[in-house]
Amino acid sequence: MIELKYFLMLTLWKVAAALWLCFFNVNTDGFKAIWRAVKLHRHHCQVSLTRRIRIHPTPSSAHASLASNDIDVWNIIKNEYNRQVSGIELIASENFVSNAVMEAVGSCMTNKYSEGLPNARYYGGNQYIDQIEVLCQNRALSLFNLSKLEWGVNVQPYSGSPANFAVYTALLKPGDRIMGLDLPSGGHLTHGYQTSKRKVSATSIFFESKPYKVDPVTGLIDYDQLATLALDFKPKLIIAGASAYPRDWDYARMREICDSVGAYLMADMAHIAGFVATGYAHNPFPHCHVVTTTTHKSLRGPRSGMIFYQLLLGEAINNAVFPALQGGPHNHQIGTFSLY
Repeated sequence: MIELKYFLMLTLWKVAAALWLCFFNVNTDGFKAIWRAVKLHRHHCQVSLTRRIRIHPTPSSAHASLASNDIDVWNIIKNEYNRQVSGIELIASENFVSNAVMEAVGSCMTNKYSEGLPNARYYGGNQYIDQIEVLCQNRALSLFNLSKLEWGVNVQPYSGSPANFAVYTALLKPGDRIMGLDLPSGGHLTHGYQTSKRKVSATSIFFESKPYKVDPVTGLIDYDQLATLALDFKPKLIIAGASAYPRDWDYARMREICDSVGAYLMADMAHIAGFVATGYAHNPFPHCHVVTTTTHKSLRGPRSGMIFYQLLLGEAINNAVFPALQGGPHNHQIGTFSLY
């Protein structure tokens, strides 16, 4: 409607200008000017409606296959597919999604912008977006056997790292102290990694970070040492989770440590979420205040993230995701990891 009003105003301006020429130049030039203005406006409307607001996209651009629309991109994707199926890579952050996942990722859900939460959007036309996000929330809670009376979930984080930083934004103030497993011990960048020369992670830039480490002999987390460090450092948040720690976690012991210093316990189960869901790894939910995960590793979904939170923390978590850190959610991703 805004574009249409713009075109109507433009037409009236052109016609008025032509009439003014007619009035001061009593000859056929004025009438020719009117006709040229009308023809120009008609052409401008057709081009703008097609190229700007895309009400009437041409079949060649809207319905053409990728191969016929851009052969260069198609060839690169085809080569990447062949590379994936012809080799073996044991990378913990990767998985092979199903055809249904790839189909849903490329659906019309990618067209919709929907700032806000279900039934509380800033734009119209979100009735089906609301349905798919609520479905995703319900299935996420069901997957980990969580009660809606105790837990909520935000499915809008773009990936695991934004999910983690949203938790820090919600629960901490700049300069607050956190503890996470050191990166050389198998931890993750977003858990506060820094070196003696550089604050590598944004987490270590905005918060004061002190890592805990694995025992150099056993390769296991020394929970007694963690308890001693926590009593001395007094963090506001302790993170349980890793990207390369091949052992399970003692969440109950970590909660005891957190309670002893008044800290939140957050589990980042991005790499093991599928094992938690199936019972092959310890369950962090009975012990943690917040649990984050990605959806593209052991859950075998699209590249996205989730934050599970105890209900008392829901407002802070949701406001940290939007509007504090993100804009509109990626609806094609949310719709995709709703799939069973």
